[in-house]
Amino acid sequence: LFTGYFEPDLRGSRVKKAPYVHPLYGLPTDLIRVNLVDFIDELKGKRIVGRIRENRMHPYPARDEIHAGILDGRGLEVVYADSIIDVFFLQIQGSGRVQLPDGSVMRLGCAGSNGRQYYAIGRELIKRGILDKANVSMQSIRAWLTANPIKGQALMNLNQSYVFFRELNGPGPIGSLGVPLTPGRSIAVDRQFIPLGVP
Repeated sequence: LFTGYFEPDLRGSRVKKAPYVHPLYGLPTDLIRVNLVDFIDELKGKRIVGRIRENRMHPYPARDEIHAGILDGRGLEVVYADSIIDVFFLQIQGSGRVQLPDGSVMRLGCAGSNGRQYYAIGRELIKRGILDKANVSMQSIRAWLTANPIKGQALMNLNQSYVFFRELNGPGPIGSLGVPLTPGRSIAVDRQFIPLGVP
């Protein structure tokens, strides 16, 4: 299976002001990532993400809690976008560009996630009979979310995974090897079959 890499463009502002009211957050300082192989050899490749509360590690807040404002007031906002739907699709892609009001462009890359399981909302729209396999696409999902903003937010919240961003300076987007992707040359691989870095 070959797919194209898509780097979405958003409209946004470094300052919260209408219509730019939907935050994209940087990585919270209380988010902890644990590679389980450090504790049990058989868990190589497995990790958990969470935060410490009352001397115990708990799962990090899910999308609905973050959307409701649990991270507000902590200075984590990297930029504000004019569309919650654009923010959602940027989180699926993991990187993108934000057109700022002064004409400049901010490039964003993935800084981490809340560790919650990703759920494809297109699958849910098929399950509900709203879309079918023949016509489900990013465009058809976006059209439904736009036409149904309240139901759309509830649908997006089914995907508990939440991605945090960092501003990138220089070329991008950045791939899993930590270097910029090269148009027409970089390729994604399934690590179960092809190790990273193999030509």
